Amino acid sequence: MWLYTTGVLRVRKLASPVVSVGNLTVGGTGKTPMVLWLAERFLAEGKRVAILSRGYRGSGETSDEIELLRNRLGDRVVFGVGPDRFATGRKIESASSVDVFLLDDGFQHLAVARDVDIVLVDSTRPLNAERLLPAGRLRERPSAIARANIVVLTRAHQSLSTAPDISKLSVLPVFRASTRLTGFKWFKGGEELVGVAEIPQPVFAFCGIGNPQAFLADLAQWGVEVAGKKVFRDHHCYSEEDGRELEMLAKSVGAKAVVTTEKDAQNLRGVNFAVPVYCCEIAMEIRDEGQFWAIVRRALPDAAKAES
Repeated sequence: MWLYTTGVLRVRKLASPVVSVGNLTVGGTGKTPMVLWLAERFLAEGKRVAILSRGYRGSGETSDEIELLRNRLGDRVVFGVGPDRFATGRKIESASSVDVFLLDDGFQHLAVARDVDIVLVDSTRPLNAERLLPAGRLRERPSAIARANIVVLTRAHQSLSTAPDISKLSVLPVFRASTRLTGFKWFKGGEELVGVAEIPQPVFAFCGIGNPQAFLADLAQWGVEVAGKKVFRDHHCYSEEDGRELEMLAKSVGAKAVVTTEKDAQNLRGVNFAVPVYCCEIAMEIRDEGQFWAIVRRALPDAAKAES
């Protein structure tokens, strides 16, 4: 940060506006649902959207998070994946017209200039209880949140304990966001969504995400009867051996189906199951979303031109 602030390292600007979505910690805070939320809003305005991602723990210019976004957004959005997101962005700009870039996990990626910095904080994990890496989960000190334009407290339906921490650190606008279940998809069974009452219960739940307890808490809130669970490392790529183990565990607790996250489903490709497997599709809901969207739009150059 000091090297960029003093100009030793250069911050480079893409031709189109950039909205960054990031956080202060390692692990899941809901960045992918936030990127999806923003992409849908810009697309609804007729904007041409590109998403820039590092593709963490992925391969072949993709990752589980990229595949999830591709499944939801299809060819309506251009994707650029790679560690040098400025070079990837310039390549996209040279090939097609872009109205706005969404910089996924961009808060610490200071090489690319941004017009809006959105920082997500997990409400279920208070910042005052965290320590810096490698002793804890913090990528940088909580005071760094002052660089942001907007703070979003995710999983606010599960806890509000982080709100006092944020109020002490920043006078930035703070919004609360919650996770809404849109339905369950039968793994490898098409795009049809079904409700909680339509999946066989009890279920065996498993995941390999940054905050597995949040997923389990959501299942309980949605009224899903969970007979057993298993947690894997974040971004875990599942093998046939994992599939057999999950089937055995599900059978041992009397589960009639297996449930996982939409992100995990991207890492299950090639794994076959003898039991029904469902993945839950979620959406982000932002309290006072009209005010939130107005702040984002006002910060973009095209909004300033429109007002003049």
